Amino acid sequence: MEAKWGLIPDMCATITLRELVRIDVAKELTFTGRIIDGEEAASLGLVTRTCDDPMKEAMNVAEEIVSRSPDCSTAAKRLYQKSWFATEQECLNLETDLQKRLLLSWNQMAASAKNFGIHVPFRERQNFDE
Repeated sequence: MEAKWGLIPDMCATITLRELVRIDVAKELTFTGRIIDGEEAASLGLVTRTCDDPMKEAMNVAEEIVSRSPDCSTAAKRLYQKSWFATEQECLNLETDLQKRLLLSWNQMAASAKNFGIHVPFRERQNFDE
């Protein structure tokens, strides 16, 4: 859209686009300034999905996430953020380190108990930024 104003993408678009689409797609959208709809954005990988009721869908996803172990969500987020462009060895090392911190933790056991119909409340999440 910046092309309409004689500008190039800013606000980190060059970083986020390269993580989401091929370079030819980024170039076409940048050079043309073409506005796309939600369906095309989904087909290009710019959005996760489209739906008729986005607020309801967002609430359903949020409810599903918060029903899981907060440690698992936090560790998974860190895993993907740190490993997406890392080497295979770095990825495997990070997976191992994070998994060791999760295994037999209170929240991991509480999550496992849910699979057997036993409700054990989760505790405050661990800090995985260390």
